[in-house]
Amino acid sequence: MSEPKQIAVIVAGIDEEYQNSVIDGISAAAKKLNANVACFAAFGGVIASGKYDIGEYNIYQLANYDLFDGVILMTNTVCDTNEKKKIIDRVKEAGIPAVTLDGDDDPDFYNIEIDNTKAMREIVQHVIKEHGAKVINFISGPLSNPEAQDRYEAYLHVMAENQLIVDARRVYFGEFRNVDGERAVEELFQARLPLPDAIICANDAMALGAIRMLEKYGKRVPEDILVTGFDNTYNARHHYPALTSVARPLFKVGYKACEMVIRAANGEACEKTAHFRAASVFSESCGCRNAVIEDLKRYKISTFKVINSCRSDISLLNRITSELAETENVEECLNVIGKFLHELDCEQCCLCLCSEWKGSVTGRSTDYQIHGYTKTMSAPLIWTKDGIGAVDSFPSTQMYPVPLEEGGNISYFLPLHFRERCLGYYIITNSQFPTKSMLCHSLMMNISNSIENIRKLLHLNNVINELDRLYVIDPLCGIYNRNGFIREADALYHRCEDSGEALLISFIDMDGLKLINDNYGHKEGDFALQRLASVIHDCCSSGQICARFGGDEFIILGAGYSEDDAEALERAFSKQLSDINNILHKPYELSASVGTYIAHVEPGVTLFNMITAADQMMYEKKKRKKTSRYLRKA
Repeated sequence: MSEPKQIAVIVAGIDEEYQNSVIDGISAAAKKLNANVACFAAFGGVIASGKYDIGEYNIYQLANYDLFDGVILMTNTVCDTNEKKKIIDRVKEAGIPAVTLDGDDDPDFYNIEIDNTKAMREIVQHVIKEHGAKVINFISGPLSNPEAQDRYEAYLHVMAENQLIVDARRVYFGEFRNVDGERAVEELFQARLPLPDAIICANDAMALGAIRMLEKYGKRVPEDILVTGFDNTYNARHHYPALTSVARPLFKVGYKACEMVIRAANGEACEKTAHFRAASVFSESCGCRNAVIEDLKRYKISTFKVINSCRSDISLLNRITSELAETENVEECLNVIGKFLHELDCEQCCLCLCSEWKGSVTGRSTDYQIHGYTKTMSAPLIWTKDGIGAVDSFPSTQMYPVPLEEGGNISYFLPLHFRERCLGYYIITNSQFPTKSMLCHSLMMNISNSIENIRKLLHLNNVINELDRLYVIDPLCGIYNRNGFIREADALYHRCEDSGEALLISFIDMDGLKLINDNYGHKEGDFALQRLASVIHDCCSSGQICARFGGDEFIILGAGYSEDDAEALERAFSKQLSDINNILHKPYELSASVGTYIAHVEPGVTLFNMITAADQMMYEKKKRKKTSRYLRKA
């Protein structure tokens, strides 16, 4: 058998019935023809957030067309014109066969057309001639979409043919989403215009949204207002009233698209354009009787499956959300996700993360990935029915952490992001969950939000650790400050109190710091303090604590030492001080007075009492010195 062809599909909103019906056809053809399909899918335009859409549409930049034999462009589902142009430009540059659906993206592309115009004309003509509608509102898709434009122009032409006026206030331009139908009706009532006789919608989702909002305002369909749709979706057919709509052979379109692109990739002769017809379905929402009476038993079975599937998906979403809320690190988060992936009924699911997904704590846009993906990715979670694995690193140009070996697979590449911040992507292979579940998008968002929360928690912990370090570390000398000393010394003091070990305290005071500052400047004084601190740190053995106790005062604390150890410590300190003076060749000498106190912890004797005793011993030594002798003549 020959190597399977690799086909890319570019699409948005795969949870909509139009998209998943076409994808069903593509998948069926791919399995029959032993091809692999990689479906790059975004949910752009769903949420009213420009930053969120940036994160969604970024998935299209992952597609490496050098690894594909052809591409099916469902760019009619991508509402953002700039994103659409970028997709088309990249495909043209790749030079591979491309099939578009109802689009005129490029004359070199193959095209599959469904006659939108004739069917829409029939619908508009029907409500005018058969039902006497004269005032007609229209809810359109975006005119950047060729299908939306065809349907809108068909409405305009039929209205003109019947000498009916098109009031611009009665036309609403949406994005083919359910919410657009609701907003269009909302605007209608807010404008206080006389109610129309009919509302013609460019697809079923907007029509059903319009009916729902009309019912909220107490209006009945079709008694008060006629409503029609387009696509004849499952929800439209089984709605009450059943929706007057347009049936399109979407499964056949998807199947044909896959056949065409594979034939073109094989160098076979292939028609440039394939045509499919659409059929008007006149039903209850325009006042007609439903001529198609579906078998009640089959309807009950299909309805139960939809409801039961939705309940299962809600349960999955709730359970994974509650458990993800308790995770505090990456490992825990991945374990929870892996625990539930079998419920997606897929053959493989990969979670791929950008190499810099943790980003920076600053939050500046320059500190994290927005456009494209990092050169290397990791796949910390690869779930299969045989177990869970991981890939530490793979090139993002490869797309798959583990390439598929056989044909007949369909993989969905879905964006993993937080707002515009790119975190990575998901790959779900051979599962209907991405297209048939109403909650796929919600689940992906929840997992993405959880990973973002882990990222923020990591940075928060880093900030806390840094604040703690700044609290206990002297910024000039790099050793403990008084806060750090007290925290560490308290534990050592109580250890000696419990064990009976002797406590060693060396109090060190720098000689001549004022003269260095006065003669050579405070910057030189800081340098001298730093060098003295390094000598003190180097003299400390394992288990001892050293700190800058004040301006030019330092302290060393240790447990289990004798008088001999104290003398050895002071000798080592004196030698290292002499050595560093010989190395530095400064016009002054580094010098310090040291007082070392060793005693067992007695009842009623505090650590402060013992530090005071060491300080007094140091002071007695310091009195015997003359500070001026430590200044060298230039």
